[in-house]
Amino acid sequence: MIAESIQQARVAMGKRAFSESRALLSEALTAEPDNFEARYTLAVLERAEGNHDKALELLTALTAEKSDFGRGFQEMGLCELALKREQKAVSAFEEAVDRDGSLIDSWKFITAYYRRTGDPRAEQAGKQVEFLAALPGELRTVISYLAANRLGDAERLCRYFMQQNKTHVEGMRLMAEIATRTGVFDDAEFLLETVMELEPEHYDAEIQLTHVLLRRQRFHKAHLRAKSMYQRLDNPPQQVQALYASVCFGVGENEEAIRVYQEMIRTMPKDPALRVSLAHIYNATGESHRAIDLFKQAYDLNPSFGDAFWSLANTKSYRFTEDEVNAMTESLSGDNTPELDRIQMHFALGKAHEDSKNFMAAFENYQQGNALKLAVSNHSREQLDIRVSTQIDVCKASLFDRLGDVGHAAPDPIFIVGLPRAGSTLLEQILASHSQVDGTMELHDILDLAKRLRGRDKAGDPSPRYPRILGELPTERFEQFGKQFIEDTRAYRGAAPRFIDKMPNNFFHVGLIKLILPNAKVIDARRHPMACCFSGYKQLFGEGQEFSYGLEEIGNYYKQYVDLMNHWNEVLPGFVLRVQHEDVIDDLETQVRRILDFCGLEFEESCVEFHKTKRTVRTPSAEQVRQPINTSGVDQWRNFEEYLDPLKRALGPELLNTYGIDPPR
Repeated sequence: MIAESIQQARVAMGKRAFSESRALLSEALTAEPDNFEARYTLAVLERAEGNHDKALELLTALTAEKSDFGRGFQEMGLCELALKREQKAVSAFEEAVDRDGSLIDSWKFITAYYRRTGDPRAEQAGKQVEFLAALPGELRTVISYLAANRLGDAERLCRYFMQQNKTHVEGMRLMAEIATRTGVFDDAEFLLETVMELEPEHYDAEIQLTHVLLRRQRFHKAHLRAKSMYQRLDNPPQQVQALYASVCFGVGENEEAIRVYQEMIRTMPKDPALRVSLAHIYNATGESHRAIDLFKQAYDLNPSFGDAFWSLANTKSYRFTEDEVNAMTESLSGDNTPELDRIQMHFALGKAHEDSKNFMAAFENYQQGNALKLAVSNHSREQLDIRVSTQIDVCKASLFDRLGDVGHAAPDPIFIVGLPRAGSTLLEQILASHSQVDGTMELHDILDLAKRLRGRDKAGDPSPRYPRILGELPTERFEQFGKQFIEDTRAYRGAAPRFIDKMPNNFFHVGLIKLILPNAKVIDARRHPMACCFSGYKQLFGEGQEFSYGLEEIGNYYKQYVDLMNHWNEVLPGFVLRVQHEDVIDDLETQVRRILDFCGLEFEESCVEFHKTKRTVRTPSAEQVRQPINTSGVDQWRNFEEYLDPLKRALGPELLNTYGIDPPR
């Protein structure tokens, strides 16, 4: 009923029946005073009636509440124009298109202003106007839905449009964007490759395709495309330069990546993000002193640039100064600091206060950062339960007994699975220090295969196609999948006969791994539940791991993970080796010998002296695994125990009793 009243109010406003519109909105707001769309429509009505200051007051509150509200900024621009405040109007329209690229009226004003003032951005803005003007109205609406993160609405409308326009290039690009945002990267790659076949010179589509290849960790394919664009353009734009540098880092051409970023910094010295990107390369290659200097330069350029502060915290060994703590606190007290920067600074402040042993202030910041992040995450306990229960229901011992060793016989891969912050990077560094083992990264290939097997099933389907399909496939398919995995991952390897895949989420797919690669080795990186969960709660991840932003969520996830790993140990005895992080710290050599024996590798002293191994490490533990074993992080969670009852309740008495933890009262 409220939505209907708002729509009727908009229709009445369009007919200039302002009194009728106001009455309908008054009725809606009486029923729901905080209704966002009703308040926005009232602001539009105030502008239509010439009450520009009143409209601006409403719009300021709305955009503060929802910082990505492009339409709200466009309305502010129209109000400022009516009040003859051109500079404020320009700023508002720029904010509008920055949040919603479909707002053609904002683009038109910006273009005219840029041309009149000789701004070099006029040409690109004009092209955007031409692009939007030529775009069907349905697709402009899809762009607006995407800007508002209304992915379901965007997909429905775009699919409907594509049914009538099957080869519409921009429609395919938007479908690819929707697929990318929903994690269906193989669909996105296919759509964009089709666009490139139809229009080989489609520059924006090639950039989009390269980004998708990066997300899929197809670094070598991405590198070919990015390098081609970089070399064939006389003056590559910033977007192409940054993309090329990123893929160079991805394929290990670190010197070239550094060169490109340094050149970009020389031409754009006031861009803090470039310094952070360059710093991440130095941090991954062990030059933390250079990384720290660049992170500091970045926040000097923009004191509210949260990524610089969080990146400093993420080096783990860095200790913030009092001035840095005050700068972050001041930025958080302001209303104009973007939400992502606020999240990053809360996590960084948590680290700063924890290092100073002010555990109450530390937890308050961790809690606030996690709450902001959880609000925009897509984690679902129900979907997690379905994922785990269907694996247990389908992947029974009888399935493996019936199929036997149907997969590809190659013994090459060593999978390290588990939860983030469980010590998997340490295990990877130990194994990668062996002469017969290549370290790679967190490879997406098993996850991608699982997605292909799942097909178009929606998340939350109580009987998903995968893993059910494992019992229905022709047996030769498993060998094909195993061979394909070995071929696709060869690009990440060196000359060693064995290699590591450290994707932690592969613990969901141990059954699939057994069927396609029966001679692979799987290591379960296990850590004390309270230590592992709280360490994950303190960590702001680049992407994914959305279960980690709530104590109850991460505790429930850990419990489900243990249940599933217990199932794999029951139905696939001896296929998985559990390695307890605390045991590695207490008796390194014994555990190293145990791990190497499980993998069929001779003992090498270099695995015990893993910290001397020079290699690129891209995880938050990069600096830690370059140091000898120490016990400093083992019981850090104890400093926060009084705040962790929700985590204990989620883990449950069985897990707590196993580790001798007192249950919450």
